[in-house]
Amino acid sequence: MKKFFLFNLLMMTAIVFTSCINVNANKQSNAEDEADSTEVVADEGWITLFNGTDFTGWRGYNRADMPAAWTIEDGALKINGSGMGEAGAKDGGDILYDQKFKNFELTFEWKVSEGGNSGVFYLAQEVEGKPMYESAPEYQILDNERHPDAKLGKDGNRQSASLYDLVPAVPQNAKPAGEWNTGGILVYKGTVVHSQNGENVVEYHLWTDAWKEMVAGSKFKDWPNFLNAGGENHEGYIGLQDHGDDVWYRNIKIKILD
Repeated sequence: MKKFFLFNLLMMTAIVFTSCINVNANKQSNAEDEADSTEVVADEGWITLFNGTDFTGWRGYNRADMPAAWTIEDGALKINGSGMGEAGAKDGGDILYDQKFKNFELTFEWKVSEGGNSGVFYLAQEVEGKPMYESAPEYQILDNERHPDAKLGKDGNRQSASLYDLVPAVPQNAKPAGEWNTGGILVYKGTVVHSQNGENVVEYHLWTDAWKEMVAGSKFKDWPNFLNAGGENHEGYIGLQDHGDDVWYRNIKIKILD
């Protein structure tokens, strides 16, 4: 009888011990599932526009192919500058991602060579015989220390991350030439925000009376496609500018906002 009692006691102890192990294992498994779920949610909605290995999705402005001056270097999209400024190279030119976007958040990384100049266009239209900048606001990309544009314009509105020649980026927190910066453009129902290296530096509002007044007092005043950025549907292309200098872009991602 004692042997039977001891046997039952040992069996019950083993069952309890095994149950504890299973409970702890389940808890650990659930925790891992929650962690995996968090990672998925963190990336939810983001679309990669440049995969780091080829030009999928990209083409030249008003052309079907990519200009040869654009290459891929160490996972970055690079414009190999002609050294001729806006005059450009024989096979250079601006490029765009071949899909229009309306309300979105765009993030990217960029760096410039010494004295480098470029820009990120948004809400751009393709107009035959006209450059991209005549229809699109521009997030300025610049070596503020060396390029003369940094000292032109008004109140620094041609420096990095500014709405080019219209609204200066404040604070101005760009890193020196050769170092990677993070950039961001938010467009939502006409409200536009530029960010640079983790800070919001520009905010303005498209298609408002204030926007019309600002454009009317600028060099863009005779460009109707610029005034009506995004066209009738308030949507357009994301573009990268060839300004004749070496500039790199990577980690270009977009989230479409409803």
